[in-house]
Amino acid sequence: MFDFVRKHTRLFQFILLILILPSFVLLGVEGYSRFMDGSNAAVATVDGQKITQAEWDAAQRQQVERMRQQAPTMDPKVFESPEVRKDVLENLVRERVLAAVVANEHRAITDEQLEEILRTDPQLAALRGPQAKQLLAAQGMTVDSFLQRLRQELQMNGVLGPIAQSALPTQASATLAFDALLQQRELQFQSFSAKDFAASLTPKDAELEAYYKEPKVSSKFQLPESADIEYVALDASALQAGVTVNADEVQKFYEQNKARYTTDEERRASHILIKAPEDMPAADKAKAKAKAEELLAEARKNPAGFAELAKKHSQDPGSAERGGDLDFFGKGAMVKPFEDAVYAMKKGEISNVVQSDFGYHIIQLTDVRGGQVRPFETVKADIETELRKQLAQKRYTELAEDFGNTVYEQSDSLKPAADKFKLTIQKATVQRKPAPDATGPLASPKLLEAVFDADSLKNKRNTAAIEAGGNQLVSARVVAYKPARVPPLAEVKAAVTAAWVQEHAAQAAKKAGEARLAELQKGGDAKGLGQPVTVSRAKPGVLPQKALDQVMRTDASKLPAFVGVDAGDGNYLVVKIDKVVARDPALIDAKRASEQYARAWSAVEMQSYYNVLKAEYKASIKPSVLQSVTASASAPAN
Repeated sequence: MFDFVRKHTRLFQFILLILILPSFVLLGVEGYSRFMDGSNAAVATVDGQKITQAEWDAAQRQQVERMRQQAPTMDPKVFESPEVRKDVLENLVRERVLAAVVANEHRAITDEQLEEILRTDPQLAALRGPQAKQLLAAQGMTVDSFLQRLRQELQMNGVLGPIAQSALPTQASATLAFDALLQQRELQFQSFSAKDFAASLTPKDAELEAYYKEPKVSSKFQLPESADIEYVALDASALQAGVTVNADEVQKFYEQNKARYTTDEERRASHILIKAPEDMPAADKAKAKAKAEELLAEARKNPAGFAELAKKHSQDPGSAERGGDLDFFGKGAMVKPFEDAVYAMKKGEISNVVQSDFGYHIIQLTDVRGGQVRPFETVKADIETELRKQLAQKRYTELAEDFGNTVYEQSDSLKPAADKFKLTIQKATVQRKPAPDATGPLASPKLLEAVFDADSLKNKRNTAAIEAGGNQLVSARVVAYKPARVPPLAEVKAAVTAAWVQEHAAQAAKKAGEARLAELQKGGDAKGLGQPVTVSRAKPGVLPQKALDQVMRTDASKLPAFVGVDAGDGNYLVVKIDKVVARDPALIDAKRASEQYARAWSAVEMQSYYNVLKAEYKASIKPSVLQSVTASASAPAN
C-alpha cells in the first residue's frame, strides 16, 4: 500500500489540493442548507444568506482534522488559534461568494464535462483504473465524495481562473521589479546598544514610583483575576481501578467476538486491462474483448511471463509499468466484479476475462496474507481492559445522576460527595481561561465558566456537575477570589526596576546614536564605523529585519547617505550607505523572475476581482465577530 502511495505521489498531491485548497473549505451546498435550517445567529452573510456559528464551527473542525493529518507532531493549540479560526471564516465566505457566482451565472460543470476531464486529464490517470477506490480510500474519500469536491473546485476555479490567465506582465516589468526588490547596498554601520548603558543606570525610589504610576507601565504588571478552588471529579477511567473481571467472562467474550481478533485478509494481484468504457461502440467493445481473450490464452501458456505481458499490453497506466502489480488490497478497495474474481481465486491462478466498468481484465493472484485468528493469550489482556472499561462505564452511568444531585443538594461543601463516592478533594488556583499547560478538568472552559459565575463567586457554593471531558463530571467551589489588581510596587520592584533600566538605557543608546548620526551628516570622520558589508533583502547578513527594511527604503540617489535605524530590543544603528550594487544574477534568472512576477501579478488581479465580487454579493463578516477574534489573537497568555 505504501509503495502504491509513493508511486502515485503526484496524484495524491492533486487530491490533497482538492482537500485542503485554501480558498474552499468544501462543506458542500447540501451541508450549507442543513446548517441554514438551524437557529444559530449569523456570523457573516453572503448574497443575503447567512453563515451561522454552527457552519463556522463545522468548517473549523474539518480544517483542524486536515491540519492534524498533515502535521501530526505540531502543537494542537496552533490548530485552534484565533488566526486559524479567522482564516477558516474568511475561506468560508470566499467559497460562498464563488458558489453564488457559479449559481447566478450558470457556471455549473455538467456530468459530461466532468466525465471528459476524468477521461483526459493525465493527473487523474490512476483514478481511471480499478485501484481508484483504494487510492481514494487512503485519503478517507469515496468516489462520489471525490467527484463532488472535484466538481466544486472546477466550478469555483472557473470564476477566478480566467482572471489569473489574463494577467500579461512583460519581461521588462519583471526585470524592473526584481532589480528593485533584490538591489544590494554596500554600507558601514556603528551599533549603540542599550546593554552598554544599562550598567550606569540606577533609578531612585522616587523615579521608580513615578514610573510605576504611569498607566502604560503599571498595566504591564497587572495580575489577572483568579480564584482558589476545591474540586472533585467523577471519572469513568478512574473507576476502572476498582473493577474486577471474571476469567470466565474474558474467555466467553473471546469466543463470542473471534471475528474482532481475526486479521483482515488482503490479496495481491496483477492485472492486464484492455479498456472498454460503457460508452464505447459495441463493435469496438467486441474487439477489446477479443484482444483480452488472446492475451488470456498467452498468459496461461506462460504464467511466469505475466508481468512482461502486462507491461507490453495493459492499458492501465497506473500499474502497467509495474507489470500490472496492484500491491495488497482488502475488500471494498476494488470495483465489485474485479474483487469477486480475486477473492474466488487461489494463489497463482489466472482468472478468466473479467468485465468491469473500465473494460476487460485478466487477473493473476500473486499473494494472500491475513485472515488468521489471534490466539487467546495474545488478546487476553486487551479483553480484560475492555471489559473493565465497559463495567466502569456502566458504573459511571449509574453514579452520574447521584453525583449531580449530591453536589447540588449539599452545595455548601464538597466533602459529602467526596466521602460518598470515595473521591479526593483537589485544590488549584485558576483564571477565567485555561492555563497553557492545563490538563484534565482544569483545561475545561465550561468548568472555569461555572467557577467564575457571579453566584459561585459571591456565595461560594458548589457548581453544578459539569461535563469537563468524556465520561468525566466535575464540581468545584470557590474558596477565595482575587479580583484583577495592580500589585504594590514592593511586590514587583525588581521587575519594575529592570523595565525602567531597559527603557532608559534604550533612550540613552538612541540619543548617543542620533548624536553620532548628526556628526557624520556634518562631515565627521568615519572612525567607529565597521568594515564595509553588502546587504540585500535576500541576503541581510548581520542586519536585523527591522533595520534592513529601513536601510533598503532610504533614498540612495545621493551617496554617501546616512540613516539612523531603530533596530529594536534597545539597539540603535548609525548606517553609512556607500554604494548601490545591482542585484546578484545568481539569485534568480530572467525566466524564473518573469514566472514569479507573473504569478504575483495574477494573485493581485484575482484578489482585486474577488474584492469586487464580495462587494457585488454583499459579503461581510459581522464586526463583533472580527473584533472578538482579533481580541483573542492579541490577548496575552495567562
